[in-house]
Amino acid sequence: MSPQSPSRAREIAELAIGYGLILITVWTRNPEQRFFYWSAFAWIAITGWLSRNRSRPIGLGVKNLGRPLWIVIAATALLFIGLGIAARVHSLHRLYGPLPFGVHILEYSLWALMQQYILQVYVLLRLLRLGMGRASGVALATLLFAIVHIPNPVLVPAVILWGAASCLLYLRYRNLYLLAIAHGMLGMCLAVSVPNSLHHHMRVGIGYLDYPSHRPGLRITGR
Repeated sequence: MSPQSPSRAREIAELAIGYGLILITVWTRNPEQRFFYWSAFAWIAITGWLSRNRSRPIGLGVKNLGRPLWIVIAATALLFIGLGIAARVHSLHRLYGPLPFGVHILEYSLWALMQQYILQVYVLLRLLRLGMGRASGVALATLLFAIVHIPNPVLVPAVILWGAASCLLYLRYRNLYLLAIAHGMLGMCLAVSVPNSLHHHMRVGIGYLDYPSHRPGLRITGR
């Protein structure tokens, strides 16, 4: 650890507080949820910036976009495969609102960028700085990521797979943008291919439990 890096105790405390604020946010109803959301956002943004390693890229640059471009290509292929399967089994449905599907992917990718930053930069790199090995660091970061998505029975297993894969891809390529785009595509594929009655409009925590059971979604294909 370089002399400019935060102490081990500070690293652990910042991670624990940031993660605790995230858990409080997903398990708190509005209007209090907004307060905890912005508190978590501010805490992670400020402490993440102050504890960053200036000698190594964190993945928010525009260099090295060519080599990992295959990640987006693979996600695009999986998106169309998933939509095709959903169409055949008649589970394909529309999202709420008038926005086109492509705009939903773009919006979700921006949200995914924030999630990937927290997972890879704020959690994974911090665990590695604390001395954890590559495999154990990826495993713990993925576990923490999955816990945040409880009790959603669709998202929990999905984020275990994607969390582990995206952590390994991040350590190899250090590019958050392409991971966020892939995340957005795969997330939207789940959103329109799996019935809302199962994933409750992709909600987690208290939002999943509070989701009204009478909103199944608008089906695109019928029997």
